[in-house]
Amino acid sequence: MEGRRTFMGTKNSRLQGFYQLNPFERLQMVKSFDGLCDEDLRVLHGGQGILSVERADKMIENVIGTYNLPMGIATNFRINGRDHLIPMVVEEPSIVAGASYAAKMIREGGGFSTSSTEPLMVGQIQIVGVKAPQSARHDILARKHEIVAAANAQSRSLVSRGGGARDVEVHNHPTSPMGPMLVVHLTVDCRDAMGANAINSMCEAVAPLLEQITRGRVYLRILSNLSDRRLARARCVVPTQALARDGLNGEDVAEGIMWAYAFAAVDPYRATTHNKGIMNGIDPVVVATGNDWRAIEAGAHAYAARSGQYTSLSTWERDADGNLVGTIELPMALGIVGGATRVHPAAQTALKLLDVRSAGELGEICAAAGLASNLAAMRALACEGINQGHMGLHARQIAMAAGAHGMLIDEIARRMIEERNIKPARAEELFAELHASN
Repeated sequence: MEGRRTFMGTKNSRLQGFYQLNPFERLQMVKSFDGLCDEDLRVLHGGQGILSVERADKMIENVIGTYNLPMGIATNFRINGRDHLIPMVVEEPSIVAGASYAAKMIREGGGFSTSSTEPLMVGQIQIVGVKAPQSARHDILARKHEIVAAANAQSRSLVSRGGGARDVEVHNHPTSPMGPMLVVHLTVDCRDAMGANAINSMCEAVAPLLEQITRGRVYLRILSNLSDRRLARARCVVPTQALARDGLNGEDVAEGIMWAYAFAAVDPYRATTHNKGIMNGIDPVVVATGNDWRAIEAGAHAYAARSGQYTSLSTWERDADGNLVGTIELPMALGIVGGATRVHPAAQTALKLLDVRSAGELGEICAAAGLASNLAAMRALACEGINQGHMGLHARQIAMAAGAHGMLIDEIARRMIEERNIKPARAEELFAELHASN
């Protein structure tokens, strides 16, 4: 990636006591981890003018300002032998802490191993009014090389980087609410780009040629967000002893986690929330790097239903030694060039912090973050229940909503947690009491 620097030294994402530091101290520790410059720190810290209104006005329509979300750092991640600090942009409490804690447990089993497929995506061209669909399919495939060449003529920059259109498929749909149609799939190697704009341009370019070949009419010409040929995979091993905590036996925790997974594997109502927990780890990284989290969500949930029943994106098993073994595979159409990643300063700095070498590697990091978030949620459900940890972190937000500022936020949160009464009404009572005493 342009502007990349190599930090000479041993990186260690196991930052003990990181959560106890103030934001400025955390930022300095992040700087020492990755050798970021002062300008990078200013961007991560959210200084004034990081994303100017003028720049935002060129990114989307009808701009009136900008909108900030918290950026946190998930620690303890070791992926394919390299340590990473994971930037996460998210508003929900417990996600960053949960992913960091799960990564610490996984670290005891050697960390994550990941892999990914080639960055292949599909563009679709819908053709209607074809009189002889099987004959038309034959004619389209016979002129595949001509179609590929026409597509690649539209994206010479992608071709120059080793990507471009690779193949043509034809799918016949004899029935639909509007009648029969042929759908041509154009397979495109997107390299390090997400690829949406290039694919859409290619589909537009080949549409007249396909109309000529089939004597039909083309309607839709657009990419598919079910990028099931562009997959990221992650695997982890969690030693049973790493699961022990607060007097809970590791074996009992592992058993509870396996039952939580089994529930998601067979029940789509549970699987939906289970997979939301996975996306809790993935979406914040996607947002931090300026990628399209809506496309990632759509592709992931469609992939979860590919068998005909919506089910868990992750798989959890016990190996011969009793360790938990988690795996995940899902579509991951991400880019490290183009789009918001090219124009948003914070996205550029997040990518620099991650030090990824390809879009595929970024997808693998996201898969690992998703698997960590999944483990954190299941461990919480199998042990103290989701509310104790989640609502403890949520207490500060409730305190702020009640009107607390500064030290009062932590004091009100602390007292609500001690009372196990983390509710807005109690926060308002405590705020009135403490505010009056001050």
